[in-house]
Amino acid sequence: MDATDLVDTADLTTAALHGSLEDPALNSMNFLNEVSHHYPDAITLAAGRPCEEFFDLEDLHRYVRTFCSYLGDELGYSAERVRRLVFQYGRTKGIIHELVATNLSLDEGVTVDPESIVVTVGCQEAMFLVARALRADERDVLLAVSPTYVGLTGAARLADLPVVPVATGSAGIDFDDLLARIRQTREAGRRPRALYVMPDFANPSGLSLDVPMRRRLLQVARDEDILLLEDNPYGLFHGEAERLPTLKALDEWRRVVYLGSFAKSVLPGARVGYVVADQRVADASGEIGLLADQLSKIKSMLTLNTPPIAQAVVGGKLLQYNCSLAKANVRERELYARNMNRILDGLAARFPRSANGSGPVTWTVPAGGFFVVVTVPFIVDDALLERSARDYGVLWTPMHHFYDAGTAVRALRLSCSTVTGAQIDAGIERVAALISDRLRAG
Repeated sequence: MDATDLVDTADLTTAALHGSLEDPALNSMNFLNEVSHHYPDAITLAAGRPCEEFFDLEDLHRYVRTFCSYLGDELGYSAERVRRLVFQYGRTKGIIHELVATNLSLDEGVTVDPESIVVTVGCQEAMFLVARALRADERDVLLAVSPTYVGLTGAARLADLPVVPVATGSAGIDFDDLLARIRQTREAGRRPRALYVMPDFANPSGLSLDVPMRRRLLQVARDEDILLLEDNPYGLFHGEAERLPTLKALDEWRRVVYLGSFAKSVLPGARVGYVVADQRVADASGEIGLLADQLSKIKSMLTLNTPPIAQAVVGGKLLQYNCSLAKANVRERELYARNMNRILDGLAARFPRSANGSGPVTWTVPAGGFFVVVTVPFIVDDALLERSARDYGVLWTPMHHFYDAGTAVRALRLSCSTVTGAQIDAGIERVAALISDRLRAG
C-alpha cells in the first residue's frame, strides 16, 4: 500500500482540518514527550516540570479543607453553599480571584481589582483567551521575543493569530528589531496588537530584563499603542539575586496583560493559572467594562469554568501561607539555585575554555529559573536528541523547537528542575561526551 492508497482509504485529510494541525509548533510537545517515553531510563535534563521532592498526597486534602474552612469561617458561607461551590459547576471567572489578588499585592506589589482576574485551566488557556480576543481580523499579528515558549506559539496559531518574532539580543530584547518589526508589519497593512515577553528567566533562553529595559519596554508599548503580554512562571525562583519588579508592577498605563501560573509555585497537576486583564473596553453601546469580562465570555464557551476542586487546592495553599507564594517556595527556590549552579559548574569543568567565550561551546548563565542554553558549533536537531537518548542516556531539548519552523539552530536547552545533584553530574558528563564526540566527528 502506497501513500496514494492511504489517502484514498482515509476518512479525512489534514488539508480538510484547521491549518494549525500541520504547524510544527503543535507537534513539539508531543515529540518531546514521546522521546522521553521511549527512553525512560535516560537522565532527563529536558523537562521544565517543577521538582516533586516536596509533593505529599496529604497536602491535597489539607489544602481543600483549609479552603472550605475559609469559605465557612471567614466568608460566612453555609455548609450547603460550601459544598455546592466546590462540587458544582462554578463561576466562569473563578472562585479564588480575591486570594489571587491578595497574592499579587503581597508578592508582586501589584494592586488589581479581583474582577480583572480570570482563573484559567493552566496558563495555556489564558494565552489562548488573550490571543482569541486580540485577533479581530486577518490584519492582526502578535509579536513575540524569540526564541519563544512553544505553548504561546501554538495557542496563537489555534487562534489564527500570526506570530512575528522579535530578536532577543544580548540583554533580553533587541529594541531596534522590535521597533523595526512594528514598523514593517504596519507598512504591510498588518496590525501589531501585543508583544509576548517573559522578563524573568525566560523559557527557553533563561535571560531576564533589567529594570531600565523593563521601563523602556513599557514606554515603547505606550508610544506604539500595543499591549505587553507578560508571562511570569519563574519569577519566584530568583536564586540568590534580588527579585526585580514585574512589568505589571511598573505599568502606569494599563499596557500589561499579566499571565500567571500556579504550575511551578503550587502544583502542575491542578492545572490552574490566571490572567489579569484590567484594560478598559467599551462595547457597542458605549458601556465600559474590563478586558477580563470579554475573556470570560470566550472561556465560558471553551472550558465553562476552571474546576472548583482544583481551585480549592490552590486556594488552600495560598491561605496556608497567608497568600504569599514567595514564602511557600523558599525550599524550592534554594533547590533550583543549587541545581542551576551545579549545571553551570559542570559545564565549566568540562569545557574550561568556554568560560570567557573563547571555546567552541558556550552557555548562558541565568541568575535563576530552570534553564541553561548551550551553544555548539553544529546543528542540533531531533535526530541528535534521539541519538543522545539512545546512545548516551541523556535527554535535553533542541532549541529549534522555540524558533520558526525550518530554522537550523546550533543550541540545546538544559533544565535543572527535576533532577538530583547526582543526576546532574551524570547528565552533564553524558552531554559533554555527546558534544565532544560530535566535535571530533567534524
